[in-house]
Amino acid sequence: MHEYSIASSLLRMAEEQAAKHAAARVLGLQLRIGELAGVEVGLLETAWSLVRERSCCDGVDLAITFTPARWECSGCGASIAQGSLLACVTCGGKAQLVSGDELVLDRIEMEVV
Repeated sequence: MHEYSIASSLLRMAEEQAAKHAAARVLGLQLRIGELAGVEVGLLETAWSLVRERSCCDGVDLAITFTPARWECSGCGASIAQGSLLACVTCGGKAQLVSGDELVLDRIEMEVV
């Protein structure tokens, strides 16, 4: 269950930033998860609810934004429609994934005293 490892890493990053900015507590975390990131969101939320207990993130839920997978031609940069062959219809170039596999902590909201 790599979601537990992800949740633990999120907590570590939040704690580091809270300490760095002398925050009293963390109020929110904003994540961006790509469609192809291989993260099971339900498992991540369950893992997060366990690791956040008795920390500066106690009671904080994850706000998650999803990013769709998007491909472009590596040769000419043309957009390649999702579900189509992963080759450019214009120049025959190979498809390159340009978004949709990311897992990014976009924002940490903190209460600084």
